[in-house]
Amino acid sequence: MGRMKGAIVVDTARCKGCALCVQACPKAVIAMGKRVNVSGYPYVEVICADECIGCASCGIVCPDGCITVYRKRIDD
Repeated sequence: MGRMKGAIVVDTARCKGCALCVQACPKAVIAMGKRVNVSGYPYVEVICADECIGCASCGIVCPDGCITVYRKRIDD
């Protein structure tokens, strides 16, 4: 059985910087960024993309649905 590889895409224009996803991520893949979006909110950024397991915890807790999670099985 292979392991899962994940990837997330953040819609930075819609993110309000609540950081619920940062707290929910078990692998510390995302963090609050230093830049702001067009609405003036700081948004989350992917900092360790290789660590993502595709658990979707970040997407589930996002109140604005700004995170899309992709999963792919990697056969060893």
